[in-house]
Amino acid sequence: MVYPGALKKLVDVLCRFPGIGPKTAQRLAFFLLGCSRDEVVSIARAMVEAKDKLAFCTTCGSLAEAEQCSYCSDPKRDQGLLCIVQEPRDVLVLERTGQYHGLYYVLHGALSPLDGIGPEELGLDRLLRRIEEKQVEEVIIATNPNVEGDATAGYLARLINPLSVRVTRIAFGLPVGGDIEYADELTLSRALDGRREM
Repeated sequence: MVYPGALKKLVDVLCRFPGIGPKTAQRLAFFLLGCSRDEVVSIARAMVEAKDKLAFCTTCGSLAEAEQCSYCSDPKRDQGLLCIVQEPRDVLVLERTGQYHGLYYVLHGALSPLDGIGPEELGLDRLLRRIEEKQVEEVIIATNPNVEGDATAGYLARLINPLSVRVTRIAFGLPVGGDIEYADELTLSRALDGRREM
Protein backbone atom coordinates (compact mmCIF):
# COMPACT_ATOMS: atom_id res chain seq x y z
CA MET A 1 0.00 0.00 0.00
CA VAL A 2 1.30 3.45 -0.92
CA TYR A 3 0.74 6.00 1.84
CA PRO A 4 0.95 9.76 1.47
CA GLY A 5 4.34 10.85 2.88
CA ALA A 6 3.03 12.29 6.18
CA LEU A 7 0.88 9.21 6.86
CA LYS A 8 3.79 6.85 6.13
CA LYS A 9 5.99 8.83 8.53
CA LEU A 10 3.30 8.63 11.26
CA VAL A 11 2.81 4.87 10.75
CA ASP A 12 6.60 4.33 10.83
CA VAL A 13 6.88 6.28 14.11
CA LEU A 14 3.99 4.37 15.70
CA CYS A 15 5.61 1.05 14.68
CA ARG A 16 8.46 1.89 17.07
CA PHE A 17 6.16 1.39 20.07
CA PRO A 18 6.48 -2.06 21.68
CA GLY A 19 3.83 -4.49 20.54
CA ILE A 20 2.68 -2.23 17.69
CA GLY A 21 2.94 -3.80 14.26
CA PRO A 22 2.16 -2.17 10.92
CA LYS A 23 -1.60 -2.90 11.00
CA THR A 24 -2.06 -1.55 14.53
CA ALA A 25 0.11 1.45 13.69
CA GLN A 26 -2.10 2.13 10.68
CA ARG A 27 -5.26 1.92 12.85
CA LEU A 28 -3.72 4.31 15.39
CA ALA A 29 -2.68 6.70 12.63
CA PHE A 30 -6.20 6.80 11.21
CA PHE A 31 -7.59 7.26 14.73
CA LEU A 32 -5.33 10.27 15.22
CA LEU A 33 -6.31 11.66 11.81
CA GLY A 34 -9.96 11.38 12.87
CA CYS A 35 -9.31 13.42 16.03
CA SER A 36 -9.53 17.19 16.12
CA ARG A 37 -6.27 19.12 15.97
CA ASP A 38 -6.76 20.12 19.63
CA GLU A 39 -7.09 16.46 20.68
CA VAL A 40 -3.90 15.51 18.82
CA VAL A 41 -2.03 18.47 20.33
CA SER A 42 -3.29 17.42 23.78
CA ILE A 43 -1.97 13.88 23.23
CA ALA A 44 1.38 15.19 22.03
CA ARG A 45 1.64 17.59 25.00
CA ALA A 46 0.89 14.78 27.46
CA MET A 47 3.69 12.70 25.94
CA VAL A 48 6.19 15.58 26.08
CA GLU A 49 5.13 16.49 29.64
CA ALA A 50 5.59 12.89 30.81
CA LYS A 51 9.03 12.79 29.18
CA ASP A 52 10.03 16.12 30.75
CA LYS A 53 8.63 15.58 34.27
CA LEU A 54 9.16 11.90 34.96
CA ALA A 55 12.47 10.39 36.02
CA PHE A 56 13.55 7.36 38.01
CA CYS A 57 13.57 7.51 41.81
CA THR A 58 17.15 7.74 43.07
CA THR A 59 16.36 5.23 45.83
CA CYS A 60 14.31 2.48 44.18
CA GLY A 61 14.28 3.18 40.45
CA SER A 62 10.51 3.56 40.15
CA LEU A 63 8.93 6.47 38.29
CA ALA A 64 8.92 9.78 40.13
CA GLU A 65 8.31 13.49 39.57
CA ALA A 66 10.82 14.36 42.30
CA GLU A 67 14.13 12.87 43.45
CA GLN A 68 12.25 10.24 45.46
CA CYS A 69 9.05 8.48 44.46
CA SER A 70 5.89 8.56 46.57
CA TYR A 71 6.59 5.03 47.87
CA CYS A 72 10.11 5.73 49.16
CA SER A 73 9.06 9.03 50.74
CA ASP A 74 6.02 7.55 52.53
CA PRO A 75 6.90 6.88 56.21
CA LYS A 76 3.75 4.72 56.61
CA ARG A 77 5.08 2.03 54.30
CA ASP A 78 6.64 -1.08 55.87
CA GLN A 79 10.38 -0.29 55.82
CA GLY A 80 11.32 -3.90 56.58
CA LEU A 81 9.71 -5.26 53.41
CA LEU A 82 11.37 -4.85 50.00
CA CYS A 83 9.85 -6.10 46.74
CA ILE A 84 12.20 -6.48 43.76
CA VAL A 85 10.59 -6.07 40.34
CA GLN A 86 11.97 -5.95 36.81
CA GLU A 87 10.35 -2.76 35.46
CA PRO A 88 8.72 0.42 36.84
CA ARG A 89 5.36 -0.62 35.36
CA ASP A 90 5.45 -3.71 37.63
CA VAL A 91 5.34 -1.38 40.66
CA LEU A 92 2.12 0.19 39.38
CA VAL A 93 0.55 -3.21 38.77
CA LEU A 94 1.43 -4.45 42.28
CA GLU A 95 0.12 -1.23 43.82
CA ARG A 96 -3.24 -1.74 42.12
CA THR A 97 -3.76 -4.90 44.20
CA GLY A 98 -3.84 -2.87 47.43
CA GLN A 99 -2.15 -5.88 49.12
CA TYR A 100 1.45 -4.70 49.32
CA HIS A 101 2.57 -1.87 51.63
CA GLY A 102 6.34 -2.19 51.64
CA LEU A 103 9.08 -0.62 49.54
CA TYR A 104 10.37 -1.46 46.06
CA TYR A 105 13.56 -1.93 44.12
CA VAL A 106 13.35 -1.82 40.31
CA LEU A 107 16.02 -3.73 38.40
CA HIS A 108 15.21 -2.21 34.98
CA GLY A 109 15.68 -5.59 33.35
CA ALA A 110 16.68 -9.15 34.08
CA LEU A 111 19.86 -11.16 33.78
CA SER A 112 20.37 -12.02 30.14
CA PRO A 113 23.93 -12.95 29.14
CA LEU A 114 22.94 -13.15 25.46
CA ASP A 115 21.85 -9.50 25.61
CA GLY A 116 24.89 -8.46 27.65
CA ILE A 117 22.89 -7.84 30.84
CA GLY A 118 24.77 -9.00 33.90
CA PRO A 119 24.64 -8.14 37.63
CA GLU A 120 26.49 -4.85 37.08
CA GLU A 121 23.84 -3.57 34.66
CA LEU A 122 21.08 -4.27 37.20
CA GLY A 123 22.72 -2.26 40.01
CA LEU A 124 22.83 -5.19 42.41
CA ASP A 125 25.59 -3.60 44.51
CA ARG A 126 23.19 -0.71 45.26
CA LEU A 127 20.47 -3.22 46.11
CA LEU A 128 22.69 -5.05 48.62
CA ARG A 129 23.70 -1.76 50.28
CA ARG A 130 20.06 -0.76 50.57
CA ILE A 131 19.10 -4.09 52.17
CA GLU A 132 21.90 -3.78 54.73
CA GLU A 133 21.46 -0.06 55.49
CA LYS A 134 17.66 -0.13 55.81
CA GLN A 135 17.67 -3.32 57.90
CA VAL A 136 15.28 -5.06 55.55
CA GLU A 137 13.68 -8.14 57.13
CA GLU A 138 12.14 -9.72 54.01
CA VAL A 139 12.89 -9.43 50.31
CA ILE A 140 10.10 -10.47 47.96
CA ILE A 141 11.35 -11.32 44.48
CA ALA A 142 8.67 -10.51 41.90
CA THR A 143 10.46 -11.05 38.61
CA ASN A 144 8.58 -12.38 35.60
CA PRO A 145 7.98 -16.15 35.35
CA ASN A 146 10.15 -16.69 32.29
CA VAL A 147 13.71 -17.91 31.72
CA GLU A 148 15.36 -14.53 32.42
CA GLY A 149 13.09 -13.74 35.38
CA ASP A 150 13.66 -17.14 36.98
CA ALA A 151 17.43 -16.92 36.45
CA THR A 152 17.42 -13.45 38.00
CA ALA A 153 15.33 -14.64 40.96
CA GLY A 154 17.70 -17.55 41.63
CA TYR A 155 20.74 -15.30 41.38
CA LEU A 156 19.18 -12.73 43.73
CA ALA A 157 18.26 -15.40 46.28
CA ARG A 158 21.85 -16.72 46.34
CA LEU A 159 23.16 -13.15 46.66
CA ILE A 160 20.80 -12.06 49.45
CA ASN A 161 20.57 -15.26 51.58
CA PRO A 162 23.98 -14.71 53.26
CA LEU A 163 22.65 -11.37 54.64
CA SER A 164 20.32 -13.29 57.00
CA VAL A 165 17.27 -11.77 55.36
CA ARG A 166 14.14 -13.78 54.58
CA VAL A 167 13.94 -14.19 50.78
CA THR A 168 10.62 -15.12 49.18
CA ARG A 169 9.33 -15.28 45.63
CA ILE A 170 5.77 -14.47 44.76
CA ALA A 171 3.66 -17.48 43.88
CA PHE A 172 2.47 -17.46 40.32
CA GLY A 173 -0.96 -18.12 39.01
CA LEU A 174 0.42 -16.48 35.89
CA PRO A 175 1.18 -18.31 32.68
CA VAL A 176 4.82 -19.23 32.15
CA GLY A 177 6.31 -16.71 29.75
CA GLY A 178 3.77 -14.04 30.79
CA ASP A 179 4.60 -10.64 32.23
CA ILE A 180 3.39 -9.18 35.53
CA GLU A 181 2.11 -6.05 33.81
CA TYR A 182 -0.65 -8.07 32.06
CA ALA A 183 -1.93 -9.85 35.18
CA ASP A 184 -5.20 -8.90 36.86
CA GLU A 185 -5.36 -7.66 40.47
CA LEU A 186 -6.87 -10.89 41.87
CA THR A 187 -4.12 -13.05 40.37
CA LEU A 188 -1.45 -10.71 41.74
CA SER A 189 -3.11 -10.57 45.19
CA ARG A 190 -3.06 -14.38 45.37
CA ALA A 191 0.52 -14.45 44.14
CA LEU A 192 1.59 -12.06 46.91
CA ASP A 193 -0.32 -14.05 49.55
CA GLY A 194 1.19 -17.35 48.34
CA ARG A 195 4.83 -16.30 48.10
CA ARG A 196 7.35 -18.91 49.24
CA GLU A 197 10.85 -19.18 50.67
CA MET A 198 13.71 -19.52 48.20
